[in-house]
Amino acid sequence: MSVQQHSPALDGDVHRAGAALAAESARFAALGWMRGTSGNLSMTLQSDPLRLAVTASGRDKGELGPEDVVVVDADGAAVPDQPRPDQRPSAEAGLHARIARVAGAGAVVHVHVLAPVLAADRWPDGVVLRDLEILKGLGRGAHDDVVTVPVVPNSQDMTWLGDRFEDGFDPATPALIVARHGVYVWGDDLHQARHRAECLEWLVSFTLAAHTARAGHI
Repeated sequence: MSVQQHSPALDGDVHRAGAALAAESARFAALGWMRGTSGNLSMTLQSDPLRLAVTASGRDKGELGPEDVVVVDADGAAVPDQPRPDQRPSAEAGLHARIARVAGAGAVVHVHVLAPVLAADRWPDGVVLRDLEILKGLGRGAHDDVVTVPVVPNSQDMTWLGDRFEDGFDPATPALIVARHGVYVWGDDLHQARHRAECLEWLVSFTLAAHTARAGHI
């Protein structure tokens, strides 16, 4: 392992972030939301300049350790002064960084949950959720509140995806669906981001099932 100029304090923060990201990745992998080496999670280490700890690319997300983490800048590029400069961040780190900067998120989870992807296929202009108690889990009202989760087309260009995210950004809606791909959910910290992802999965699953049931009676 190559050790360059970096502070012990940063090393400690990165190690703690890596441990937390590994634990959450294992949880999501067990749910089938991070199949193979897919998906990625991040935590904001500092805001000025922006630095994120992102899960390393190409690793089985159910088997990560605290060392399987990369520190990236506001563009999602790996910074040189970090404990493991030999590791490569996810190609999607740029979108994590954009979300963290625009939304002020402390953590972002990107998982491949089936229900939101199916819903985006059905409602490509946005997935509307309403009148459901568990909307409180997204910080929204259970009644008299219409939540539209934005949908953007898939792309390998993280700058383009980031621009589409900003075009539809609503500070009150902490989620973004990338069509035919997966979902990004964020929060003040990793636990809140996970709780919101779990709530979103239920909300979208219910909305799809209810729509299908109604259509079957037409």
